[in-house]
Amino acid sequence: MHPLAEELNQRLAPTVVGRTLSRFGHRIFFPRGIVAQSAEAKKSATTFNATVGIALTDGEPMILPTIQDHLPRLSPSETIDYAPTGGDARLRALWKDAILAKNPELEASQISLPSVVPGITAGISLAADLFVDEGDCVVFSDLCWDNYPLIFETRAQAKCAHFPLFSTSGGLNVDGIVKTLQKNAVNGKAVLLLNFPHNPTGYSPSTQEAHALAKALTALAKDGLNLVVLCDDAYFGLFYEKDVYQHSLFNLLFRAHENLLAVKIDGATKEDYVWGFRVGFVTFGAKGLTEDQFSALDQKVLGTIRTIMSSSSRVGQTLLYKELSSLVYHGIKDKYGKVLEERYRTVRSILDHRKTGLSLRPLPFNSGYFMTFELLKGNSEELRKELLRSEGIGTIALQDKFLRVAFSSIDNRDLTTLFQTIFATADRLWGA
Repeated sequence: MHPLAEELNQRLAPTVVGRTLSRFGHRIFFPRGIVAQSAEAKKSATTFNATVGIALTDGEPMILPTIQDHLPRLSPSETIDYAPTGGDARLRALWKDAILAKNPELEASQISLPSVVPGITAGISLAADLFVDEGDCVVFSDLCWDNYPLIFETRAQAKCAHFPLFSTSGGLNVDGIVKTLQKNAVNGKAVLLLNFPHNPTGYSPSTQEAHALAKALTALAKDGLNLVVLCDDAYFGLFYEKDVYQHSLFNLLFRAHENLLAVKIDGATKEDYVWGFRVGFVTFGAKGLTEDQFSALDQKVLGTIRTIMSSSSRVGQTLLYKELSSLVYHGIKDKYGKVLEERYRTVRSILDHRKTGLSLRPLPFNSGYFMTFELLKGNSEELRKELLRSEGIGTIALQDKFLRVAFSSIDNRDLTTLFQTIFATADRLWGA
């Protein structure tokens, strides 16, 4: 093993990070090579800087006019220059400030500086690289984003276990989560992936449920389970009901116990309406981690980023930093959030007053982009195909008996027509 990796491992050994790192996680380090030496030279090379493999003229990256003409208000350094491996330092600091503002129980010294990755998918994959070995236990809900099994089962070759998202009473299945972790933990370690607002159902826990889940996970950690909790906060902030927990579960877990590592994976994709920017963030928190140990973990994160994507898009980070720094940012974002909430309220009203499509049972939803029907009769793939073939309507079929509808992508004026057509098609196929 490389001496730099061994040094990092020694610093992390007494912590939950050291106890849960994968074999790759133990091996990885950030080399003191081209990137590190170039970063040092950028600060101190006052005469000439002949380190980076980039073409400059008069100190600025060369940029073709066919690119620059579309970016007239940004300099080449802001658009086409390499970004640092961990992301633009100003953006990382600004995103940490935003996380702290949105999650009032967090303490700046108790969480890491967020690292920039090219989207939430990359953040989840990075966490898998660092903390999941072949055969490790990874737990997530039975209804889930289809990229989870692709990342953890196919790519990482983990042993994935699933819990029913909802209890028999229709709320978050806290007991199911706990029992699934207890049953499937491997060698005293488990990885739990939580996603709220949830894809595909659009559900977020109530404040009571969030605290109950945090208490239950803390109890598992106290009993000796080394637990890595990944909080996929892709749709964070889109909460439409007052009883919904308004913060990330990271807010309750970042210092829950010395055996629990909380990982917040979020980004601008949905939060800031920039789906194609591919700018995500990974932030860590665990009780007792010191500044030196956060630094050691950051070196492993940087090494992982270096091996996969080198760094994230410079222009995306520049634009996001400018957006977050704008005086009008919060007002405009709130306006967009109200547009999505209006669509949610319209869907609620449609479901409350419908007379048709009663074989489609809506699962609980209160947030995010989606709602999902459970089919009490028929097959969701058959319904999906019929909607597409005969009505030109696209939906997502899941597990033969669930149909996801993204109301976020439909103008409010068209939602009634959309749902009435879905109901009529289901009734035509299988009867009212």
